[in-house]
Amino acid sequence: MGGETGDGGVAESNQLLEDRANSYQTLEGLTMKGIRIAESRKGFLRCHFVVSNLITVSSDPDGNWEIGAMATLIDAVGVTAVYSLIRHLKGSVELSISVLSTAKAQEEMEIEAKIVGGRGRLVSVVIEVRRRSNGELIALGKQWVAKATAGVWLR
Repeated sequence: MGGETGDGGVAESNQLLEDRANSYQTLEGLTMKGIRIAESRKGFLRCHFVVSNLITVSSDPDGNWEIGAMATLIDAVGVTAVYSLIRHLKGSVELSISVLSTAKAQEEMEIEAKIVGGRGRLVSVVIEVRRRSNGELIALGKQWVAKATAGVWLR
């Protein structure tokens, strides 16, 4: 995986995403297989991902990207963006996803996550999934992630 890693938090979060994607023994690893970091900085992450046959053919007769697999990827990328800024997380407390279109096996997607706000122990992140060939919005995720400690959420 590539990308900019201007500081330790960003480098650590990139490694976390890479480790999760390479854990082929888990459902999460299978759904994230092949994800590549294109750009990363504190509170922001952009990845490229080719939809795998493993997460389309077995569950969708038309070869569409399975919604559960898409949700797993959206959650992981969102949490990784937050982790780049705040390394002590408890996990996602809310995740809503609007699916606006379908994607087929072997299509390349661009997933972008950015922190948009925070309150107390909660951090809000928005995740966009776009078809890389034409920029069409495939899904929009809105996520709240809880941090382990109170205090200032943005430095």
